[in-house]
Amino acid sequence: GYARASGKVGVCMATSGPGATNFVTGIADAMMDSTPIVCITAQVEADKLGTNFFQEADMLSITTPITKWNYQITKASEIPIVVPQAFHIARSDRPGPVLISLTKNAQVEMCDFVYDRQYALGQMVQVVRPDESEKVSARIEQAIELLNNAKKPLIIAGQGVIISGAEGILAKCANKACIPVACTLLGRSAMNFHDHYYIGMVVMHGNIPANKMTQEADVILAVGMRFSDRVTGNVSKYAPNATIIHIDIDKTEFNKNVTVDVKIHGDARQVLERICDGLRYVDREQWRRYGYERYGYERESVIIPKLNSPSLNMAQVVNAINDHYIEKVSQSKQKAFGENVVLVTDVGQNQMFAARYLKLTMKTGWITSGGLGTMGFGLPAAIGAKCGRPDAQVVLICGDGGFQMTMEELGTILQAGIDIKIVLLNNAFLGMVRQWQDLFYDKRFSQTRLVNPDFELICKAYKIKYRCCNSPDDIEAAIDEMAASKGAFMLDAFVDAESNVFPMIPGGKSLDDIRIN
Repeated sequence: GYARASGKVGVCMATSGPGATNFVTGIADAMMDSTPIVCITAQVEADKLGTNFFQEADMLSITTPITKWNYQITKASEIPIVVPQAFHIARSDRPGPVLISLTKNAQVEMCDFVYDRQYALGQMVQVVRPDESEKVSARIEQAIELLNNAKKPLIIAGQGVIISGAEGILAKCANKACIPVACTLLGRSAMNFHDHYYIGMVVMHGNIPANKMTQEADVILAVGMRFSDRVTGNVSKYAPNATIIHIDIDKTEFNKNVTVDVKIHGDARQVLERICDGLRYVDREQWRRYGYERYGYERESVIIPKLNSPSLNMAQVVNAINDHYIEKVSQSKQKAFGENVVLVTDVGQNQMFAARYLKLTMKTGWITSGGLGTMGFGLPAAIGAKCGRPDAQVVLICGDGGFQMTMEELGTILQAGIDIKIVLLNNAFLGMVRQWQDLFYDKRFSQTRLVNPDFELICKAYKIKYRCCNSPDDIEAAIDEMAASKGAFMLDAFVDAESNVFPMIPGGKSLDDIRIN
């Protein structure tokens, strides 16, 4: 959370054995989502390695598949050389996690060290740099020609756009050449929701125009994204009419999931700047509006299910968060925290409702777990985000299942005085799994209903302000109270237990097989 919110390298430390192995899920999450972190774990003394000594765990072997680099320090003299390398590797090119295992003897030894910057730089492990050859320049020219001549071009922006700081040049490309833009789940804030050319999110629960236009586009420019199965659906039926241009800092992503026609290895911002110089305006307004006009779903409308009961729906809660934390509510009532807000989610239905309906801008922080889909991610990530951006208001949207997986972090909030706002979408279910059981397994519900604790009593124990809400008529006042409060606050929103998040592309189906109910 700290790394994603601040753009700096996040650091965490743990003792040996179980302390170190507890890092594994977080490291895997960081690897999947290109998050720069340095993990420093203790280890038994060097001469005890391999003896099954008390609290020994071979962290190098355990974390090799889920780190960019790891290293075991066995003597103090290695520390000043290895630690700078760790930070260099974590933040270079495609960011990711690095682990250092530090034996006990190295922690207590003394050594002499005089810092020599040039020597230190010379010792750095060189991360592979983008190819600046004539071949890349020729591919950029080819991409420009394809985009200029396309009748139905589409840009798909991933998190690589955000990591490289390419949001501004992305918008410039879209507006200069009249090209619609869709975003992936992690790339949601790469394009301003209100930009004329933003058409929605491409993902299993994405916007209908964005997914349908992917299938009808003749040229796709994919920037800083990895063609996840949640984006493509059935790969054999993905974008059947499109010539695909792929820009990425990581060569291993080319042709890994989807075979592309033009591979451009480089930093997203730098490549887009060169492409933008060669783009020309072509009137494609009819193509931009195609998805909305044909499928009847306007980007601006929040589709809130019309329920016969007075139950509160997740989408209504998210829409209220829009009004109070992102949008201007009225002429006389300004948005509570403006664009200086970081929105964090857990994983599940809460995440998909948030991703679909939050009206994010390029200045609004957006932090969620993508590739690994880690339940329990939300609360600790929100705490980290607040530490990384202490000036920002951090709002966490989470479900009751994921929240309980890491709710011991309320102790961190109490001890450190962390000011975050927690919106608990409480449906007494593991909602996303329940949805799949409902739609695809003949309503054979298994291990998804939750018997929840009294969250008000838990908040009282941790000295966190609390309010519950169970009616659409009360949600505005509840969000008002939360926005006006100082210090940590939980809004426990009792939402309809049977609501499903639509549209949805069933697993293994193509983007054409969208279900709306």
